[in-house]
Amino acid sequence: MLKQITPLLKADYYILNAHPDSLQFDIEPFDARRYAELCGQFNEHLKQIENRLGIRISSRGQRFELSGDDDPVRAGSHVLQRLYEETGNGGNLTPDMVHLYIQETGMEELDTHSSEQEVSIRTRKGMIRPRGKNQQDYVRTIMQNDINFGIGPAGTGKTFLAVACAVQALEREEIQRILLVRPAVEAGEKLGFLPGDLAQKIDPYLRPLYDALYEMLGFDRVTRLIEKNVIEVAPLAYMRGRTLNNAFIILDESQNTTTEQMKMFLTRIGFGSTAVITGDITQVDLPRNTKSGLRHAKEVLEGVEGIGMTQFSSRDVVRHPLVQRIVEAYDRHEMHKEQRAPQGSH
Repeated sequence: MLKQITPLLKADYYILNAHPDSLQFDIEPFDARRYAELCGQFNEHLKQIENRLGIRISSRGQRFELSGDDDPVRAGSHVLQRLYEETGNGGNLTPDMVHLYIQETGMEELDTHSSEQEVSIRTRKGMIRPRGKNQQDYVRTIMQNDINFGIGPAGTGKTFLAVACAVQALEREEIQRILLVRPAVEAGEKLGFLPGDLAQKIDPYLRPLYDALYEMLGFDRVTRLIEKNVIEVAPLAYMRGRTLNNAFIILDESQNTTTEQMKMFLTRIGFGSTAVITGDITQVDLPRNTKSGLRHAKEVLEGVEGIGMTQFSSRDVVRHPLVQRIVEAYDRHEMHKEQRAPQGSH
């Protein structure tokens, strides 16, 4: 007897009679090319799912059997189903995509999607789909609010998704320009020894923003837009005294602003503008005893109407799985250090 799974996507998936510790299902409609793409070269995608979830996957034709603990098995089934749907869109699966889908199962209920409609970002270079609940919420709040904070560890997509939203807004002519802003704070390296003026000195630190722009717009077009001042790169200090209308402003590495700088930046926002402030409050490079403007803004502005606040965690990291484990290890170390610190020492 076949028992149909409540479909998560537009393909047909079925659970078949199976042993208590295993789950079997067929992928339909079966297509040999899509099946090969799903498995990967030498079954690398299946092995990646097995290793990450601690389960065993066997397949024969269109039938898969997953064995192991109940929750990881259901997570594996979810991942395979989503990936098979992805192969129907004509793209090639990569280990990075497999990783992202595995990450997503740890952030959402396996059997249901959020009641809110999934959001996506469209640019001329293609469609970008946020992964997981926090990335979805982050993009949704950017689209709904004029000022937005994305706070969390490296690798969670804060900067990339902010740039994607800016590019989409520019191409839809919802804004007239994009500003990329960064505090000129030394992160273990002396800015004074770098050549050029202050703007040129911080250019290397804005590389993640540039890379995202190149990926979405192409190198030549980004260069032309910078020459026309449609895309502007500026140190935070250059924002003083300006009012920014009809612009999309991204303040990156904002944990290295002082409270005064953050207030100054937030009060530059004019009509028709959107601001996204990203940062990681665990990686502050300010002088000792100087409070981070990002940490202070989070305390002061959380809950203020019209301001979006998205908090990412290590579970949202979409880079190499080791990055997530590194972030978690540092978090545990900091927590233990705070617990060992004598009362009144903070």
